[in-house]
Amino acid sequence: MTLMLCRDCASIRDRDAGAPRVCAECGSAYTTEHEELDTLDIAHVDCDAFYASVEKRDDPSLIDKPLIVGHPGGRGVVTTCCYIARRYGPRSAMPMFKALELCPHAVVIQPNMAKYKAVSRDIRAVLESVSDRIEPLSLDEAYLDVTPDHHQGDGRPAQTLARAAQRIEREVGITISVGLSYNKFLAKLASDLQKPRGYSAIGRAEARDFLAGLPVAKIHGVGKATAERMTAAGFELISDLQGLSHREMAARFGRFGERLHAFVNGEDLRRVTPDRPTKSVSAENTFRRDTARLDELLAELRDLAVQVEARLKRSGLAGSTVVLKLKTHDFRTMTRNTQLKTPTQRGDLIAVAGEALLRKAADGTAFRLIGIGLADIVDAEAADPPDLFSQPN
Repeated sequence: MTLMLCRDCASIRDRDAGAPRVCAECGSAYTTEHEELDTLDIAHVDCDAFYASVEKRDDPSLIDKPLIVGHPGGRGVVTTCCYIARRYGPRSAMPMFKALELCPHAVVIQPNMAKYKAVSRDIRAVLESVSDRIEPLSLDEAYLDVTPDHHQGDGRPAQTLARAAQRIEREVGITISVGLSYNKFLAKLASDLQKPRGYSAIGRAEARDFLAGLPVAKIHGVGKATAERMTAAGFELISDLQGLSHREMAARFGRFGERLHAFVNGEDLRRVTPDRPTKSVSAENTFRRDTARLDELLAELRDLAVQVEARLKRSGLAGSTVVLKLKTHDFRTMTRNTQLKTPTQRGDLIAVAGEALLRKAADGTAFRLIGIGLADIVDAEAADPPDLFSQPN
């Protein structure tokens, strides 16, 4: 039996052999299938042509044009190129003069790193609704641990990831590709299988066979020079390495041999390792229609505060600074904050403080998104000290 995930409504159900690959809930054919979809718990998320996608989002006149982001001039290189430009041959890290020889009609824009970092933070905020254990690799890609201890969303991890992809496309204005597997090496390979807007899974049953036909350059840690040496020694495909024992791997490739043996057989013991402690815990939502109505904004804020309380308690954390986030129709973000007397986990206290901030900020502007959260994070032990005159239970 194959599990089918609808990437539009995020429903998941069994699909019998021969049954149409169409969601029974919403009728969408935008689906992903895999027999192990329910048991895979490591994800890799990669933005599609990130810098170029951000520039096209901000300037719709560029949408149908080949776009190259990079520094022009004799020594300039391509930072990112959109998928239209890639049809003509330009690639990241290619000298700009070579890219323009291949695609002379491309539009060239110099990178705006401050803008890309801000967009990356917006994406991170959405991913935190999926997992509290995220390992960013760069501004545009990250690993997520969606095992039961770290999965934050409602439903199954595969569904939560699909909803996150939808939210990022809807709220941030760019698309991502998702790879889901049982380790980091395979999750990263999976995210590259159906770009752009991909969602692919690699399970335990097919991992070794899947790897067999790939070039050795696809192995984690094998760079260009190492791949060339392997090819020269007769190891062109991963299948050429799969027959070697631990001892043979070590003899040929030294200390890297043991890890190499694991990778080519679909094994990877590396854990998802966050690069920083949690700085904030929040929840946010994008409205189906922009709204300036204070009653709608307040109702949504209260619901989000309940979600924040649940996440704080699940993570054993508390915070002392309430942060309100609002986003206008043109993606301008407003933040307001207030300091509490003591750290808290309580959703009612978060809501009260957030409501005061919202009443001051709501000036008739229509908002597409509202969020509420806590910063200045501490361990839960410091949260909500009892009042001096309160009675013990």
